Amino acid sequence: MFERLKNEFINLIYNSILKLKYNYIKKEDIIIETSKYSDCSTNISFIISRIENKNPSEISKIITDNIDFLSYYYIDNIKSIGPYINCYSSKKFIDETINKILIEKENYGIYPKNKNIVLEHTSANPNGPLHIGHLRNSIIGDTLSRILKRNGYNVETQYYVNDIGRQIAIVVWAYDKFHYDKTMKSDHSIADIYIKANKILQEKKEYFNDIDQLMKKVENGDLETKKKFDFVVNLALNGIKETLSLMNIKHDKFIFESKFICDGSAYLIVKQLKENNRIINVDGSLSVDLSPFGINKNMIIQRSNGTSLYITRDIAYHKWKSNNFDDVIDILGSDHKLISSQLKIVLKLLKLKVPKVVIFEFVSLPDGSMSTRNGKFISVDDVIKKVQEKALQEIEKRKIDYKLNLKEEISNSVALAAIRYDMIRVSSDKSTIFDWKYALNFDKKGGPYLLYAYARASNIILKVRENFYECEEDYKNISDYLINENEINLIKKLAQFTYIIELCSINLKPSLLVTYANELVELFNQFYQCVPVISTTNKQLKIQRLKLVRSFKIILYIVLETLGIKPLEKM
Repeated sequence: MFERLKNEFINLIYNSILKLKYNYIKKEDIIIETSKYSDCSTNISFIISRIENKNPSEISKIITDNIDFLSYYYIDNIKSIGPYINCYSSKKFIDETINKILIEKENYGIYPKNKNIVLEHTSANPNGPLHIGHLRNSIIGDTLSRILKRNGYNVETQYYVNDIGRQIAIVVWAYDKFHYDKTMKSDHSIADIYIKANKILQEKKEYFNDIDQLMKKVENGDLETKKKFDFVVNLALNGIKETLSLMNIKHDKFIFESKFICDGSAYLIVKQLKENNRIINVDGSLSVDLSPFGINKNMIIQRSNGTSLYITRDIAYHKWKSNNFDDVIDILGSDHKLISSQLKIVLKLLKLKVPKVVIFEFVSLPDGSMSTRNGKFISVDDVIKKVQEKALQEIEKRKIDYKLNLKEEISNSVALAAIRYDMIRVSSDKSTIFDWKYALNFDKKGGPYLLYAYARASNIILKVRENFYECEEDYKNISDYLINENEINLIKKLAQFTYIIELCSINLKPSLLVTYANELVELFNQFYQCVPVISTTNKQLKIQRLKLVRSFKIILYIVLETLGIKPLEKM
């Protein structure tokens, strides 16, 4: 609904600008933003004032004075306030917002777009369990895919599996050397032998010859060696998938690096770069000179023994994505900044689509950093288990008379909400520390805080279900009854949902949805505290307020689902 208000506002402003013959202004130059002083506003007068050499406040008033005031529908008024032009919504906007939400329900705001997007996230090496650093990647990627789907795009999520690289060769070598503990979760057991192998390799460098031979064999298509690689990779992947499932994350496809060796596409990349005269040969090792593009470090794409590198296969993978999707999105940690810059340059040289890359800074625990190779990591499984235990303790503190299985179900949902929320509450480009004590605080902004508001709305509706549904279609014009400031503010915030989803999609920032969720719940809590619903004696007013509660519940349900959080009817 906010988009309709915004578009109407833009059209009115643009028509006024045309009337004033500011013909250098295009419609897309008019940027509309939400404002605490109005429903939305624009600062277009700043742009015009610089060209016209006039005061922006003067320009703002001139534009407002030349607006056609007869063509309003969703707008009640437009005012010039200093250099800003402010827009205020009409009663029709209030009515249609609620009616549209109640009619469309969970499908509210989905308008299909003819665009196919591939979004790669997680893609952790299958040499052990996911740690909390990986988890931020997974949750950012999964939440962005949900946001883009909600915005009407066709999205396919992919996990790019390193199934033939050096680290996997070490795991294959380790599997034959050390005891594989079948009593452990498979990815943890893989990590156990991988860590042992690295300790031996640090002491006896000659064993690296064995690793190199394994890599050469698998790249040359040796079937027995390839089976060994596939076996250990699948052991690790099965455990990783299980962990991701606990976080409500599922990939549409797992794409294996070896595909781009087997089909020859990695070697074709080397050939194309040779043909473009971009290759430097140093002692048989082939690299791309990136110095003309401001990067002094050459990018090696083929070793002197003829084997390819991860980046070579990654370029081939991106070529495949470029040919099969309209848009390509990668979620990468900040340690991939250089390699992602190199990748983009090479893709441009090959005249392929350049991916939109979301770089995220790392998340850590209060205890410090993590490394699978050295065995210094806290697995996501451990984090989930601890947060679930602490969530159950918080539920039991409230002494609610629930059966144990219901308590466990609630505590697991609360833990999921706490972790997922905390991973994206901070903008991706900022580092963060995951602290379960903060994440599980029911009284502060967080996943449990959102769940509690949803359960509160459910409880209100449950108490008056019979009357609410019986008269639901009566008294359509909600604005005739809901005039309290807390009611109006909540409705207007509900209307912003689709605008926020659009904003998240454009900027690829899931943290914006978290901010919106907090603001929405805050307004609902103010409404709940200041406006009687269940105790209202006026039947018509009661029905309209219940419609507002139900509308809030629908939007919050969508928000929670989009954040990957499972809503709870009870808490």
